[in-house]
Order: sequence, then C-alpha cells, then structure tokens
Amino acid sequence: MKAFKYILFLLLIAIIGGAIYIAVQPDSFDVTRSRTIKAPTSVAYNNIIDFKNWEAWSPWVEKEPSTVITLSEQTKGVDGFYTWEDKDGIGTMKTIATEINKTITQDMQFADFPPSKINWTFNPNNDGSTEVIWNMKGKDLPFDFKAYTAFAGSMDEQVGPDFERGLEKLDSILVADMKKYSVEVNGITQHGGGYYLYTTTSCKISELESKMQEMMPKVGMYAMSNNIKMAGAPFTHYHKWDEANNAVMFSACVPTTEKIITTDSEILTGQLASFKAVKTTLKGNYKNLKEAWDEAMKYIPENGLEFAENGPMLEAYLNDPMSNPNPADWITEIYIAVK
Repeated sequence: MKAFKYILFLLLIAIIGGAIYIAVQPDSFDVTRSRTIKAPTSVAYNNIIDFKNWEAWSPWVEKEPSTVITLSEQTKGVDGFYTWEDKDGIGTMKTIATEINKTITQDMQFADFPPSKINWTFNPNNDGSTEVIWNMKGKDLPFDFKAYTAFAGSMDEQVGPDFERGLEKLDSILVADMKKYSVEVNGITQHGGGYYLYTTTSCKISELESKMQEMMPKVGMYAMSNNIKMAGAPFTHYHKWDEANNAVMFSACVPTTEKIITTDSEILTGQLASFKAVKTTLKGNYKNLKEAWDEAMKYIPENGLEFAENGPMLEAYLNDPMSNPNPADWITEIYIAVK
C-alpha cells in the first residue's frame, strides 16, 4: 500500500511537472523560410497570389496525394480562398491583403489548431531573381496546442522543412514554365508595309542582342519624346545575315502612321511597300527565335514557294518584356517576303 502511494505521489509530481513545463512554453510561434527563386518578382508573385497554382508545389499534397483541394469561385487576390481536407482535418486559407509584387498576407485555419497568419515577402535581386520569404505566425496558443508542440516538436521543426520543400518546388516549376514556347508557321499573308522610324548598324551576329537592346529603346524614345504616334509593334528589319563571316546588318524600327521628318541624324524615316510574306509566330523566349526562323525558312521551299529577291525579312515584337516579365508570354511575328 505504501509503495502504491509512493508511485501515485511520483506520478502526481510528474503530471504537475509536465503541466508546468507545458505552461511555460511560448504562447506564440514564428516560422520563416526563404529561397532565391530564379524568376522575376512579378512571375513569383503572380503564381503565389492565385490559389489555383498552389497544389502543384504544395509539400503537403506531395506527402499526402489523397488531399482534396476545393477552390472557391475567386482564387486570386484579396478575398480569394480555398479549402483542403486530409486525414488530419479540414483547412482554409484566405488572402486578406496584398501589395503587388511586394507582399501577400493570408489567414489560415486548420482543424482545431489556432488560426495562423501567413506572410509572403518578395525582394527583387539585381540578377533578375527574387528572394521569396514565407512566414507563418500564431499567438495566444491554448494549453493543448502547447502540449502537442512540446512533445511532437516545435512548429519550426514541424513546418520549417515543409516550407523549404514548397519553395524548392515553386522554384523548379517557375523555371520550367518560363522555358515553355511554341512555334507556328501561319502561312501566306499580305504585310501592309507603311512608314517607320529606324536606325541601322552592322555588327557581329554574337553582338546582335546587345546592339538591339541599345538601339530599339533609342528609336522608341525618339518617337515618344516627339509625340509621334506609333502604328504598331516595333520590329527588326534584317538587311544581311552572313553566318560564315559572323556578320549581320539590321535596322531597329518603330512603325508610324505617317512620314516623319526627323531632326536626329541617327534616326531616319523609311517606308515599306506592302508585300506577300510567310508569317511565323513564336510564343516564348527570344532565345527560341533561331528555331522559329529555321521553321519558316524550311516551310518556303517545302511548300513550293520562292524567296523574294532582296525582299523584307522582319521580326515584330508584339508585347513588351518590361510589361510581360514571363518569357513564356512574349510573342514575336516573323515575316519573310516571297514571290
């Protein structure tokens, strides 16, 4: 009997000690992980702000594929939300505040756990990548929740690795998405021609990209600063392409609604007559332009067509990479004159 009382006494001490240990545990938690994502800030932000994208990089869905995701009618931006259900219960996530390309704030509730605040922060890097910070906070934690974390491990130990895996998956998905492209030879069309402003140079083919980045903005800025109305997308007019000698001659052009008399000796006015052309469309990174040109060049003889001697060869850029940072969204049209 005395031994039994002694055991009860020790058990009581253990219970009291355990209760005290749990009671003195922190009343809040704060879990943060970050990763440098090899994508522009707006690309990362646009993916995360829309819950329909989350399942693809969710570490919890990866661990438990049977998780049921239910998307609301609105998944993007403030008031967008979704729910999920797995073996541990039902959860909800709702976006409550955003600062475009900078921060996202969300409320999360899962099963009987206390509500949490989710914060995303996006910091652009000079090399075009983005530091993405994923944070979760909770406060006023009840005794039973502190008991759970006291013995199962802290929230940082439990959730931190999942955040790391989620950011890793997000990085790989965004990089893969930005590499997507398509080439379509649209066939015969009639290019309307028209007036345009241009500046011309010759350079090595290997220098083409850097020269283009220097010249095209110069022509565009001239048009804007002189209130000249543009008549369409800027384009490159290729005059000579000599791979054997690594040489190219080209003009960076901006179409105009009328003939312009320029006041800058480096900015000239040209006019294209309407011409019959094979049109090819590239949707994707400019790095795939060689493939698009190769497909267009191959199409012409294969379809019984002939190149027009000294005919125009144009490359028109339908959208601005500054406004469309995801290369997968860039659209380029190629026009090759044929007889």
